Amino acid sequence: MNSIGASKEEATVPAETTSASTTGDTHLQLATESLRQLLDDKRIPDDIRESLRDDYTQVRGMLDKLEHGHLHLAVFGRVSVGKSSLLNALLGKSVFSVSVLHGETRSVNMQQWQEYSDGGIFLIDTPGINEIDGESREKMAHEVANRADLVLFVVDGDLTDVEFQALKTVTSTHRPTLLIVNKVDRYTEKEQQQLRSIMRTRTQGLIAPENLVFTTAQAHRQTVIYVDENGEEQETVRERPINISALKTRLWDIVEAEGKTLSALNASLFAGHLSKEVGQRILAIKRELGEKTIRMYCLGKGVAVALNPIPVADLLAAAAIDASMIIHLSKLYGLPISRNEASELIRTILGQMLLLAGTVWAVHLVSAALKLGTGGISTILTGAAQGAVAWYSTLVVGRVAEEWLANGKSWGDSGPKLTVARILESLDRDSVLTEAREEILTYLHKTAKNNPST
Repeated sequence: MNSIGASKEEATVPAETTSASTTGDTHLQLATESLRQLLDDKRIPDDIRESLRDDYTQVRGMLDKLEHGHLHLAVFGRVSVGKSSLLNALLGKSVFSVSVLHGETRSVNMQQWQEYSDGGIFLIDTPGINEIDGESREKMAHEVANRADLVLFVVDGDLTDVEFQALKTVTSTHRPTLLIVNKVDRYTEKEQQQLRSIMRTRTQGLIAPENLVFTTAQAHRQTVIYVDENGEEQETVRERPINISALKTRLWDIVEAEGKTLSALNASLFAGHLSKEVGQRILAIKRELGEKTIRMYCLGKGVAVALNPIPVADLLAAAAIDASMIIHLSKLYGLPISRNEASELIRTILGQMLLLAGTVWAVHLVSAALKLGTGGISTILTGAAQGAVAWYSTLVVGRVAEEWLANGKSWGDSGPKLTVARILESLDRDSVLTEAREEILTYLHKTAKNNPST
């Protein structure tokens, strides 16, 4: 593995640098193992991997970066603050595009920087943050920070509101950030001192004082008017040279002391982010499959109740169907439960429903009585109405049970009452009953049409 920050001119390595290198190697090893475990996790379904294909590609690239000891430094800031000029100054040649036109840097650009190591440091240029809307700007800030091990946030004066918000976004990702004030040759020494004091106050808690660096990234000629010995005004041209020595010194210190650790930290943070994303995607797919499962049982229970002329049998069939649904959902979430556990869960949910939605069960009993006292088509309509109530109850039981399973067979801090209340509030009961009744009738008519003899 190449050693990040090992200067070609250095003949000896200080003891503290050796210690930092050893610590960095340990961090790199841990981060590499974390990334490999993420890539090799056989429990992640293929469809999840496919939906996160770009993220996994980045993980492989990051793993390769770790194994080769590479470090990524990205510049970030408004258009025309001199981001590209700063990178060119570090490289010692014009590689990144510099233009007076707004938006010259339209996409991410990366170049190898060989001054401090054997090709192990890469400089990354990015588009200006003030040419895109706030939401896209925040997204790009996260992407840049997630890709880089170290961020160079470039400004050319006091922070604008847009810059300050973007800086907060970048630093919230916990990537080390240097705040670079470029074009300081425009200020006098006194003005620079005042600006430094203002910037330190504004960025307190975001940027460490030693990470506020002043630079002049582009040389230019300046016309100077002076009065000669005869009292006459004269004009001359003065060269204002590039001055990035303070930035190079600070970068050198960071790379020497923390280079490997920064790379490992970035990789670990990204791996953690991706692991969370994978978990969320898996949960979303489980919820999607769970919703289909619940709907299937809703229809099954609704039809069974609609066709059954005996009210007591309705209740027994309903309990059996709900228990089967919960067992089905428990397998989907990888938390299998017994039929007794399912029955106990149903009792808990129904107990809370009776307290929170007693009128639903009153309708259930009335419709059962009506079904016994009617015949013909009215029986079908009444049965469909009762089946719709059964549908509704199964929908509530299913969603509450799914919430319980998604929390690892736990009610969490809210408890069953609040969980059931939240589910009930999220459902428009009248709409659900109407939809359920229509779907049950459609199913019954379709079945009767396909089986005229029954």
